[in-house]
Amino acid sequence: MDYKSKIIGFGDIALDFLSEKMLILFNEDAPLELAELSVLHEKKELDSEIKVGDFMSLGDNDYVVTAVGAEANDTFKMLGHCCLVFGGKDEVELPGQVQLKGEKLPELKHGDYIQIKFLGGHK
Repeated sequence: MDYKSKIIGFGDIALDFLSEKMLILFNEDAPLELAELSVLHEKKELDSEIKVGDFMSLGDNDYVVTAVGAEANDTFKMLGHCCLVFGGKDEVELPGQVQLKGEKLPELKHGDYIQIKFLGGHK
């Protein structure tokens, strides 16, 4: 089963992180101090692990997952949280990061979707 969650809001400085080629995601239950930094999305169940080779869409922009931090799947399942890095590297610098490779940085708006297409339907 693929994953799909609607973007419901943006913290005051959430999109500022794009200048550093990154975005912070949290679901709608994010504490206020973290919500200010985050792209907020609906709380949805992630029933598979995000892995290298999976596809992620943010609004109209498509990416390939090139690396997944050791804690990224757990925090995404529990809190809808991870840090997306748009560098396409084959390793992460921090355990909660997911590296993505794509043609350009996302241009997001309220109501866009975060989607993950799991390669081969893995669990």
